[in-house]
Amino acid sequence: MAFVLTFFFLSCVSNVWGNNPKSTEIDGNIYLDNITRILDRLLDGYDNRLRPGFGGPVTEVKTDIFVTSFGPVSDVEMEYTMDVFFRQTWIDERLKFKGPIEILRLNNLMVSKIWTPDTFFRNGKRSISHNMTTPNKLFRIMQNGTILYTMRLTINAECPMRLMNFPMDGHACPLKFGSYAYPMSEIVYTWKKGPLFSVEVPEESSSLLQYDLIGQTVSSERLKSNTGEYVIMTVHFHLQRKMGFFLIQTYIPCIMTVILAQVSFWINKESVPARTVFGITTVLTMTTLSISARHSLPKVSYATAMDWFIAVCFAFVFSALIEFAAVNYFSTLQANRELRKVAAIKAAQEAAEAGRSDWESSSDASTMLKKRINSTPHFERPAEVFPNPPVNAQAFLQQGSAVPSNNLLTGTSIIDKYSRILFPLSFGAFNLVYWIVYLTKDTMEMTRDSV
Repeated sequence: MAFVLTFFFLSCVSNVWGNNPKSTEIDGNIYLDNITRILDRLLDGYDNRLRPGFGGPVTEVKTDIFVTSFGPVSDVEMEYTMDVFFRQTWIDERLKFKGPIEILRLNNLMVSKIWTPDTFFRNGKRSISHNMTTPNKLFRIMQNGTILYTMRLTINAECPMRLMNFPMDGHACPLKFGSYAYPMSEIVYTWKKGPLFSVEVPEESSSLLQYDLIGQTVSSERLKSNTGEYVIMTVHFHLQRKMGFFLIQTYIPCIMTVILAQVSFWINKESVPARTVFGITTVLTMTTLSISARHSLPKVSYATAMDWFIAVCFAFVFSALIEFAAVNYFSTLQANRELRKVAAIKAAQEAAEAGRSDWESSSDASTMLKKRINSTPHFERPAEVFPNPPVNAQAFLQQGSAVPSNNLLTGTSIIDKYSRILFPLSFGAFNLVYWIVYLTKDTMEMTRDSV
């Protein structure tokens, strides 16, 4: 009898403390039924065509952005791409509820049944909402009617660039968004976490090859149009270009080409083929470098910092070729002058030799005449006329053989001597001024953008 009473008591205790599986299943069904009734009651009479507080206060939409991947950035297209979690929060008092749970965590099916902001990206070219394996959307409703709506997006936006300082340039790529249809009298946008923490970009999220993402700033502005006044939210992503690629591909080859062109100043001016090959080869090399440097840039109508550098290097190389042309011209002019002197001296020598032979023949004739005159009376002698040898011929005979000096034709040109000093000094001064000016200008622009 005592055993039966004990068994009955234990069975009653187990039923009281809920150890019965059937009781747990019943409680779970009741809980789900309550949530279903809450959702049905929320949507009962709900019109998703009307914004929260329609006809009353302004709807405030708080936003923040988490960047999961930033890049790449295209200079040619002047655009950039990034993947973000775009979050929006607002209050819809029509969705207040009371129940056993504080937050209703729902899927994207609920989104189409309620009102959501008509946010769009003003400078976006292409935007994609991810749908694999299901639409990547997060939707939550709090008891006080606060709604959190998050989407995963890939945004391709326009980035206006001023490339005067390329490749030592920096850019502030904007992302602008706001309401498409509602003016600020109905919807206003604000930053959820304040202006400093509303946009998060982890260091590992940046996948840029030619840029460094040095920071971002947020702001808001008002835009007036024919349809009303709107609030525009703006995020600026500050980028600084990396110069390593351009140093290796353009700057160092240009400097080496200019140095190679100046080596020709140390080659003898008689080596015309060697110096001509130096000049033409370096000019063609600079032409190729200038064309290849432009392939990575859009077709802008102004000159960039790299264009100025290449142009000056091309001028140095072309000047080296012109310098050899000048050396060759003046050397040829001097050689022709010397040849004319040699020809004149040879002509004088020949004239002197001809005068000497005439003088010798005339001397023989005068001797015979003297003898004949001496044999005649004194008063019958003719006037004594003795032809003198040519004075100029005597001078040239005294000079001997006139041959131009080899030093005048084969020595180092004075133009080459000055070029060996002036060209390297000028190119070094240009590089000093160039790098100081553009690097200082780039630092000042970065400071101004950050402020």
